[in-house]
Amino acid sequence: MQNDLGSYRRSYEKSTLIEENISDNPMELFQKWFYEVEASEGIDEPNAMTLSTMGLDGFPKNRVVLLKKFTFEGFIFYTNYESEKGKAITENPNVCLSFFWPVMERQVIIKGSAEKIAENLSDGYFESRPEGSKLGAIVSDQSSVIPSREFLEVKLKELEKKYEGRDIERPDYWGGYIVKPSSIEFWQGRPNRLHDRILYTLQEDFDWRIERLAP
Repeated sequence: MQNDLGSYRRSYEKSTLIEENISDNPMELFQKWFYEVEASEGIDEPNAMTLSTMGLDGFPKNRVVLLKKFTFEGFIFYTNYESEKGKAITENPNVCLSFFWPVMERQVIIKGSAEKIAENLSDGYFESRPEGSKLGAIVSDQSSVIPSREFLEVKLKELEKKYEGRDIERPDYWGGYIVKPSSIEFWQGRPNRLHDRILYTLQEDFDWRIERLAP
């Protein structure tokens, strides 16, 4: 099978990224971009991001997860700590996050270190989830091999009976990670493939160095 995609082209002309118009702190620029994307039409989940880890098998792996909070300290998402990604982070906490917002012709690429957030913060978020999502987190031994879809459905029904009329507590193997960035690159599409790329790199004094990269 052969499919030549060389004719797929478009011109990026929606915005610019100029040093004179950006903050000294990349989290402020991220917040600005995120709110602009959130207010635009055409993206159902602006908080969808690609998380890249180095697997225990020696291969990098990407998957899409949902950003649930961002602060000046970093980016927070939730998962099963015993999943493939959780085990990879335990072995090597250096990860990469990336956002692609085609409606705004923008990308953000974040390199940083992931660490578990405080248990009370994970408890608070878990409590805010719908009951079905809480049970789903308990039912799924994430990333493990299972015999069938029916296997999951049966386990879910058993848990629904078990927790009927009872509070569902967060299991200790499920919770949040915060990715504390060491670098954040902002990419804005421009005409003729001369895209704007601005790289923020965290320095030892916790200031950010700002550099323009060739497209």
